[in-house]
Amino acid sequence: MKIAVGITGATGVIYGIRLLEELRRHDVETHLILSEWAKKTVEIETDYSIKEIEGLAHCCYDNRNLCAAPASGSFRVSGMVIVPCSMKTLSALTHGYAETLIVRTADVMLKEKRRLILAPRETPLNPIHLENMLKLSRLGVTIMPPMPAFYHRPGKIEDLIDHFLARVLDQLDIENNLVQRWEGQE
Repeated sequence: MKIAVGITGATGVIYGIRLLEELRRHDVETHLILSEWAKKTVEIETDYSIKEIEGLAHCCYDNRNLCAAPASGSFRVSGMVIVPCSMKTLSALTHGYAETLIVRTADVMLKEKRRLILAPRETPLNPIHLENMLKLSRLGVTIMPPMPAFYHRPGKIEDLIDHFLARVLDQLDIENNLVQRWEGQE
Protein backbone atom coordinates (compact mmCIF):
# COMPACT_ATOMS: atom_id res chain seq x y z
CA MET A 1 0.00 0.00 0.00
CA LYS A 2 1.16 3.55 -0.84
CA ILE A 3 -0.26 6.62 0.90
CA ALA A 4 0.41 10.30 0.21
CA VAL A 5 0.64 12.39 3.37
CA GLY A 6 0.29 16.16 3.32
CA ILE A 7 1.16 18.20 6.39
CA THR A 8 0.10 21.86 6.31
CA GLY A 9 0.82 24.75 8.64
CA ALA A 10 -2.26 24.40 10.81
CA THR A 11 -1.68 23.65 14.46
CA GLY A 12 -1.41 19.95 15.27
CA VAL A 13 1.50 18.88 13.07
CA ILE A 14 2.15 16.12 15.62
CA TYR A 15 -0.83 14.27 14.11
CA GLY A 16 0.93 14.11 10.76
CA ILE A 17 4.23 13.11 12.34
CA ARG A 18 2.63 10.33 14.38
CA LEU A 19 0.72 9.16 11.28
CA LEU A 20 4.02 8.79 9.43
CA GLU A 21 5.43 6.79 12.36
CA GLU A 22 2.43 4.47 12.41
CA LEU A 23 2.32 3.98 8.64
CA ARG A 24 6.01 3.06 8.72
CA ARG A 25 5.30 0.58 11.54
CA HIS A 26 2.64 -0.99 9.29
CA ASP A 27 5.00 -1.18 6.29
CA VAL A 28 2.99 1.34 4.30
CA GLU A 29 4.98 3.25 1.67
CA THR A 30 4.55 6.96 2.35
CA HIS A 31 4.96 9.96 0.07
CA LEU A 32 5.31 13.12 2.15
CA ILE A 33 4.62 16.71 1.19
CA LEU A 34 5.27 19.40 3.81
CA SER A 35 4.06 22.93 3.22
CA GLU A 36 6.38 25.80 4.06
CA TRP A 37 4.10 26.78 6.93
CA ALA A 38 4.13 23.18 8.18
CA LYS A 39 7.89 23.43 8.49
CA LYS A 40 7.52 26.59 10.58
CA THR A 41 4.80 25.01 12.72
CA VAL A 42 7.02 21.96 13.33
CA GLU A 43 9.63 24.33 14.79
CA ILE A 44 7.04 26.05 16.99
CA GLU A 45 5.13 22.99 18.22
CA THR A 46 7.59 20.10 18.38
CA ASP A 47 11.17 19.05 19.09
CA TYR A 48 11.36 17.22 15.72
CA SER A 49 13.63 18.43 12.96
CA ILE A 50 12.37 18.56 9.38
CA LYS A 51 15.08 16.03 8.49
CA GLU A 52 13.72 13.61 11.14
CA ILE A 53 10.19 13.94 9.80
CA GLU A 54 11.31 13.49 6.21
CA GLY A 55 13.23 10.41 7.38
CA LEU A 56 9.93 8.81 8.40
CA ALA A 57 8.69 8.88 4.79
CA HIS A 58 9.82 6.76 1.86
CA CYS A 59 9.79 9.78 -0.48
CA CYS A 60 9.53 13.51 0.13
CA TYR A 61 8.51 16.21 -2.31
CA ASP A 62 8.81 19.97 -2.48
CA ASN A 63 5.35 21.48 -2.15
CA ARG A 64 6.20 23.94 -4.96
CA ASN A 65 7.06 21.17 -7.44
CA LEU A 66 3.97 20.56 -9.53
CA CYS A 67 5.99 18.19 -11.72
CA ALA A 68 6.54 15.73 -8.85
CA ALA A 69 5.15 12.21 -9.20
CA PRO A 70 2.06 12.68 -6.96
CA ALA A 71 0.84 15.48 -9.25
CA SER A 72 -0.18 12.87 -11.84
CA GLY A 73 -3.09 10.47 -11.82
CA SER A 74 -0.76 7.86 -13.30
CA PHE A 75 1.16 7.83 -9.98
CA ARG A 76 -0.68 5.09 -8.14
CA VAL A 77 -1.37 5.60 -4.45
CA SER A 78 -4.18 4.08 -2.41
CA GLY A 79 -5.12 7.46 -1.00
CA MET A 80 -4.04 10.63 0.72
CA VAL A 81 -4.30 12.06 4.20
CA ILE A 82 -3.82 15.77 4.87
CA VAL A 83 -3.20 16.13 8.59
CA PRO A 84 -3.46 18.76 9.82
CA CYS A 85 -5.31 20.45 7.01
CA SER A 86 -5.33 24.25 7.10
CA MET A 87 -8.43 26.11 6.02
CA LYS A 88 -6.31 27.66 3.26
CA THR A 89 -5.58 24.19 1.85
CA LEU A 90 -9.19 23.07 2.28
CA SER A 91 -10.43 26.20 0.50
CA ALA A 92 -7.95 25.80 -2.36
CA LEU A 93 -9.06 22.20 -2.88
CA THR A 94 -12.74 23.11 -2.68
CA HIS A 95 -12.29 25.68 -5.43
CA GLY A 96 -9.89 23.70 -7.64
CA TYR A 97 -6.98 26.05 -7.02
CA ALA A 98 -4.13 23.54 -7.22
CA GLU A 99 -1.23 25.97 -6.83
CA THR A 100 0.73 23.65 -4.49
CA LEU A 101 1.66 19.98 -4.69
CA ILE A 102 -0.44 19.18 -1.61
CA VAL A 103 -3.57 20.60 -3.24
CA ARG A 104 -2.72 19.15 -6.67
CA THR A 105 -2.23 15.68 -5.14
CA ALA A 106 -5.55 15.99 -3.31
CA ASP A 107 -7.16 17.15 -6.57
CA VAL A 108 -5.77 14.02 -8.24
CA MET A 109 -7.37 11.90 -5.50
CA LEU A 110 -10.72 13.48 -6.35
CA LYS A 111 -10.42 13.06 -10.10
CA GLU A 112 -9.16 9.48 -9.82
CA LYS A 113 -11.81 8.64 -7.18
CA ARG A 114 -9.22 7.60 -4.61
CA ARG A 115 -9.54 7.87 -0.86
CA LEU A 116 -8.92 11.37 0.51
CA ILE A 117 -8.99 12.17 4.22
CA LEU A 118 -8.73 15.73 5.53
CA ALA A 119 -8.14 16.57 9.19
CA PRO A 120 -9.07 20.26 9.35
CA ARG A 121 -7.73 22.19 12.33
CA GLU A 122 -9.64 25.35 13.09
CA THR A 123 -12.08 26.49 15.70
CA PRO A 124 -14.54 28.01 15.76
CA LEU A 125 -15.63 27.20 12.25
CA ASN A 126 -17.21 29.96 10.20
CA PRO A 127 -19.88 29.36 7.54
CA ILE A 128 -17.29 29.41 4.73
CA HIS A 129 -15.29 26.62 6.43
CA LEU A 130 -18.46 24.57 6.94
CA GLU A 131 -19.66 25.08 3.36
CA ASN A 132 -16.26 24.07 1.99
CA MET A 133 -16.20 20.92 4.13
CA LEU A 134 -19.76 20.05 3.11
CA LYS A 135 -18.93 20.48 -0.58
CA LEU A 136 -15.88 18.20 -0.27
CA SER A 137 -17.80 15.66 1.79
CA ARG A 138 -20.45 15.48 -0.93
CA LEU A 139 -17.62 14.70 -3.38
CA GLY A 140 -16.59 11.70 -1.26
CA VAL A 141 -13.85 13.28 0.85
CA THR A 142 -13.67 12.06 4.45
CA ILE A 143 -13.62 15.04 6.79
CA MET A 144 -12.07 14.09 10.14
CA PRO A 145 -11.37 16.99 12.48
CA PRO A 146 -9.07 15.73 15.25
CA MET A 147 -11.60 15.86 18.06
CA PRO A 148 -10.57 14.25 21.32
CA ALA A 149 -12.54 11.38 22.79
CA PHE A 150 -12.55 10.65 26.48
CA TYR A 151 -14.37 7.33 26.93
CA HIS A 152 -11.02 5.53 26.77
CA ARG A 153 -9.81 7.70 29.68
CA PRO A 154 -6.70 9.24 28.14
CA GLY A 155 -3.91 9.84 30.60
CA LYS A 156 -1.65 11.90 28.38
CA ILE A 157 -1.70 13.90 25.16
CA GLU A 158 -0.25 10.94 23.22
CA ASP A 159 -3.37 8.92 24.11
CA LEU A 160 -5.57 11.57 22.46
CA ILE A 161 -3.35 11.68 19.38
CA ASP A 162 -3.25 7.90 19.04
CA HIS A 163 -7.02 7.60 19.46
CA PHE A 164 -7.54 9.94 16.52
CA LEU A 165 -4.89 8.19 14.43
CA ALA A 166 -6.51 4.81 15.11
CA ARG A 167 -9.63 6.22 13.46
CA VAL A 168 -7.60 7.50 10.48
CA LEU A 169 -5.96 4.09 10.08
CA ASP A 170 -9.41 2.50 10.23
CA GLN A 171 -10.48 4.75 7.34
CA LEU A 172 -7.47 3.48 5.39
CA ASP A 173 -8.42 -0.14 6.23
CA ILE A 174 -5.20 -0.62 8.19
CA GLU A 175 -5.57 -2.88 11.22
CA ASN A 176 -4.11 -1.30 14.32
CA ASN A 177 -4.08 -1.58 18.07
CA LEU A 178 -3.45 2.04 18.97
CA VAL A 179 -6.48 2.03 21.25
CA GLN A 180 -8.62 -0.48 23.03
CA ARG A 181 -11.77 -1.04 20.96
CA TRP A 182 -15.12 -0.21 22.47
CA GLU A 183 -16.98 -3.38 23.36
CA GLY A 184 -20.05 -1.80 24.86
CA GLN A 185 -21.35 -1.85 28.39
CA GLU A 186 -23.89 -4.02 30.11
